[in-house]
Amino acid sequence: MARKINFINPFGTFAYDEIIHNTLSHYASEGTELVITHLEGATADPDYFYPKHMMEMQLFEAIQRSQEDGYDAVISGCCYDPGVRVGRELVDIPVIGPMEASLQMAPYFGRSVAIVTDHLKACEYMRDYAKVTGLDGNIRGFEVINWFIRDMIKDADAVGRDVIEVAKRTVEKTGAEAIILNCTIIAACYQTYLINGGAPADVPVINPNLMALKVAEPLADLRKANAYQISRVGYYQQPKDAHYRSVTEKTRKTWVEVQSVLQKTFG
Repeated sequence: MARKINFINPFGTFAYDEIIHNTLSHYASEGTELVITHLEGATADPDYFYPKHMMEMQLFEAIQRSQEDGYDAVISGCCYDPGVRVGRELVDIPVIGPMEASLQMAPYFGRSVAIVTDHLKACEYMRDYAKVTGLDGNIRGFEVINWFIRDMIKDADAVGRDVIEVAKRTVEKTGAEAIILNCTIIAACYQTYLINGGAPADVPVINPNLMALKVAEPLADLRKANAYQISRVGYYQQPKDAHYRSVTEKTRKTWVEVQSVLQKTFG
């Protein structure tokens, strides 16, 4: 079955597109057209929460355009899982978050996991977000490699080596049986390190980009087979009456109208 999936790098730069393509596209199943895109008119650095929220507004538009452009599923390519829950309110195609997908797939790799993320702020965010997903029961601990993404792509092999070191230390400290890399760019750098001949970690290291893709593909197939729908009775309910529909429409219209200012600001 053919399927078209949009992996959106939710950063206002093309700087991460190539490393995601080079480390993920070969995992796509037969019939999958995997397109790597990025945001326009958004910050390239969503590490801090204020610019992250503006980035999410741009991401909501990209998610809606993905459905309108005929994509069968969309991946929000950051382990903050930005825009995923609001995106599910906005569209009917599956919207996948790499962190949620990793937590869902983790039991197939080990009875327990530890989370290795980029820096302390992200680590604290993930402690909260894991609870929100309801999938935090077998998380043994959280650790960081102390990198920001803008620096990671300058030396992917160094990031990979740090992953090995921190993963080893984390397993010894927590007793976790597997590691989730809680950053899409960490994962891409680690994969680059492996492609370049680096030795893998001693325990399973779960790649969130790959997990997101392997959740997106079957959900896309289910929807094409009329076997998938998202519930509209509660959390993902859409506005039913004309007034609230118009509020949603005006929100999108206003956001589209300010694109020229955003492009000027973020380039």
